[in-house]
Amino acid sequence: MSAASGTRTTEVAAAAPALEVTDLVVRYGTSRKARLAPPAIDRVTFDIRPGETLGLVGESGSGKSTIGKSVLGLQPPTSGTVLLHGRDITKASLKERRGLAVDLRVVFQDPYSSLNPSRTIGQTLVEPLAVLGVRRAEALQRARATLESVGLPADAADRYPAQFSGGQRQRIAIARALVCDPKVVVLDEPVSALDLSTQATVLNLLADLRDQRDLAFLFIAHDLGVVRFLAQRVVVLYRGQIMESGPVEPVTQGPQHPYTVALTAAAPVPRPAEQAARREAREALGFRTAGVAAPAAAGCPFAPRCPLVTDVCRAERPPLRHAGDSLSACHHAERVPSLRPVPVP
Repeated sequence: MSAASGTRTTEVAAAAPALEVTDLVVRYGTSRKARLAPPAIDRVTFDIRPGETLGLVGESGSGKSTIGKSVLGLQPPTSGTVLLHGRDITKASLKERRGLAVDLRVVFQDPYSSLNPSRTIGQTLVEPLAVLGVRRAEALQRARATLESVGLPADAADRYPAQFSGGQRQRIAIARALVCDPKVVVLDEPVSALDLSTQATVLNLLADLRDQRDLAFLFIAHDLGVVRFLAQRVVVLYRGQIMESGPVEPVTQGPQHPYTVALTAAAPVPRPAEQAARREAREALGFRTAGVAAPAAAGCPFAPRCPLVTDVCRAERPPLRHAGDSLSACHHAERVPSLRPVPVP
């Protein structure tokens, strides 16, 4: 690491959090059956500082997008708090949320469905500025400048979404998020619908914009390799609970939780023969498939799939504790290195 990057890392760590999520719990439904079922999100805590990317990673159904929705106010939390620059926005009203559009924005997964095909790009980018009371001429000027900042020509504002490729549309979606000059951006699988070469271009763009504007990114993804590229820290989720968290390099290169080991071994690679070998190695480690029965609420949610499982795993939820350079919610974290994880390419 260079002296400049080391200095920046120190500055990020010293800054006050831009976003803080504490003991977040989300339950769907109000019936007795829903109340007795395990929550979709169960006591999740993390923070993000200006200039930092926190990656939320896990399989489908792990609760990543539900956390993003709760931060954005699209899914009311059952309990816990969400703070934006120290201000509690957990139960902010619609009017208050409208004012938060200056500081808190989102980029969605699908660049094709997230843009209105009947509106020009300029009309789409101007809309949030109009809500904030910005005059039309100034709003259009800011929209054109923001398009240029994401590598598109200013006259793209006069064209329609159908005239752009998938990668260009995602740049437009990023411009829409940044046009209000926010401080926190939720990125919900922003590159998963793009081909590999376009993914790399968009990820590089996001990294540059984060550093230039001192943005805090909540980066939601299922691919540890992608998270490793953009994030400084990572939170690994399974069934709404944090399995492991910490700096991205230790978590991805030396996992301290069996579930992170499984995710690492499942990371996609472009070579079919290597992918098959990695799958065989993962199966040889003794991991069971995701289709097994749901665990008891009291124990570790990963217990039915874990090769290290013992009775204590089924009976007691493991607390997050220090293991190596990360925090791991595993009763047997000291045995995890014996699983010999396959490194992320």
